[in-house]
Amino acid sequence: MAFFEKLFSGLSKSRQEIDDNLSEVFDRDSIDEDLYDDLEELLILSDIGVKATQDIIDGLKRDEYYEHIRKPKKLGMHMVNKVKEAMSVCAADYEFETKRSVVLVVGVNGVGKTTTIGKLSHRYIGQGKKVMIAAADTFRAAAQEQLKAWADRSGAYLITGKDGQDPSSVVYDAVNAARSRGADILFIDTAGRLNNKKNLMEELAKMNRIVDREYPDAYKETLIVLDAATGQNALSQAREFAEVTDVSGVVLTKLDGTSKGGIAIAIQSELSIPVKFIGVGEGIDDLEKFDADDYVKALFYKEDTVEDADEEDREQ
Repeated sequence: MAFFEKLFSGLSKSRQEIDDNLSEVFDRDSIDEDLYDDLEELLILSDIGVKATQDIIDGLKRDEYYEHIRKPKKLGMHMVNKVKEAMSVCAADYEFETKRSVVLVVGVNGVGKTTTIGKLSHRYIGQGKKVMIAAADTFRAAAQEQLKAWADRSGAYLITGKDGQDPSSVVYDAVNAARSRGADILFIDTAGRLNNKKNLMEELAKMNRIVDREYPDAYKETLIVLDAATGQNALSQAREFAEVTDVSGVVLTKLDGTSKGGIAIAIQSELSIPVKFIGVGEGIDDLEKFDADDYVKALFYKEDTVEDADEEDREQ
């Protein structure tokens, strides 16, 4: 099954929450305040979030006036295209792929950090890159064993420490190994604690200082892994991690089967952090770069209207 088909299938619950009601919102004779009120309620209930919803509504009202939009259905298509534009990512968002890079992977326990690192390692090794992994979560039981299984599966080289060891010492060893061995990408798995932000902040800051000191030429990327099925909790986690470290991108996992697929829009709107990768399954290839066009089609369009949407895109 092609990745878009998996995404389209995976977002079916989210789409069902949105589509019929969205059609009803825009299937009327005129644009008025009732339309905007109904749309606002629908978007908030679809986990798109209060701020993102308000931004969409304000933008639609502005464009309705300045672009002389008079037909509700045209306004609906305009909304979908605006969401797509806001969610778009570009080549510059993946600059770490083209340089010697250190990628810090953060997020709470249970969201799929270890699995994400394994899948990303598989992806880049398949492109001929040399990948290393640092098992810097030395506190969670079995964390290193899980990473070893993924490293063996993907072919990445793994740097580990002892249970309870200072995570920064693992990072120190891994950074020096990556530099001396000419690794293209070093992924660093970090502990998923949020209960004590002061300790987490100090730990991540220490890791960043080690990377800066030991490997100053490396490009630094920080990816946060979020579970889409947790909806607004994922947004809260992203916000809290963004307060303690420089998060540069989001990996949104478990989009398959969730009714909260609209959370990607909320994250981008509230935090201005791009969604760079999405996961729609357990398979090693079920993680792909985020494509705003595919995401919007999978979230907003019924199966029989996707081709119509493609045709409208070509005409614009």
